[in-house]
Amino acid sequence: MGKSSLHFPRMGVSRSQQVMENPSLASTLGRALWTLLLATLSSTTGQPFGGESVCTARPLAKYSITFTGKWSQTAFPKQYPLFRPPAQWSSLLGAAHSSDYSMWRKNEYVSNGMRDFAERGEAWALMREIEAAGEKLQSVHGVFSAPAVPSGTGQTSTELEVHSRHSLVSFVVRIVPSPDWFVGIDSLDLCEGGRWKEQVAVDLYPHDAGTDSGFTFSSPNFATIPQDTVTEVQRRRWTARSPCGRPGGCAQAPAGSWEPRPELAMSACSLPTTGPPAPSLKKRLRAGTHTAARYLRPGTSI
Repeated sequence: MGKSSLHFPRMGVSRSQQVMENPSLASTLGRALWTLLLATLSSTTGQPFGGESVCTARPLAKYSITFTGKWSQTAFPKQYPLFRPPAQWSSLLGAAHSSDYSMWRKNEYVSNGMRDFAERGEAWALMREIEAAGEKLQSVHGVFSAPAVPSGTGQTSTELEVHSRHSLVSFVVRIVPSPDWFVGIDSLDLCEGGRWKEQVAVDLYPHDAGTDSGFTFSSPNFATIPQDTVTEVQRRRWTARSPCGRPGGCAQAPAGSWEPRPELAMSACSLPTTGPPAPSLKKRLRAGTHTAARYLRPGTSI
């Protein structure tokens, strides 16, 4: 029968004292810690934060993006805003980023910048938040924007650049007029393993930012206290007949009540591209050469 043994360290003697008194033990522990450190580093090297899949496509790709509004009085006659202001869409504001950044997310609270954008169309605070994330976490590759659509139906377009480490795209477009409603995309990945997607088409669903309790398009400001999370407007409509906890009340609406939905179409216009790295996000914004900087200035509403 083989021998077994138990080792009891001396009582009253700290582990550090034992190591100092036993050089061989110190050497063994040192080698073990070094091996563990190397193993940890080798398993995380090259892995993106947040646990998203690794994009192995060529570093840079450029896309054209087109937003199409389909909000007409014929398609959606109920409470369709005709004046002060009439139905329209704000400028589009977006970012190419990694999973470490989130512009907005369903069932989560919006930031102060996103609140200002959803309620009043003021984009500068949101721009500053995006810039801060890009400088602090290196999680944002670039910001892009497109002009507003001055009516409920129409198109606006721009171009954007994505990177293999920043292959996610998010953007928002405010519904004008509205209390705090918007459409957009949260973290759409344009990379599939080793290649960039060539075409993307997405139906967009209206969302409520959870910061204003107005129940019609032209409702006066009525702050939501406490603030709520982002929800889909598509699944409900506000009426004056069915009270359910807030002024005016709410009633369930069929899923198709917001049909036809606005659309997003993206296509690769330079795929892939190579060359020297672009200037930092902060430099491009401050120089006014960035796509978003051309449309958005401090204190402006869109």
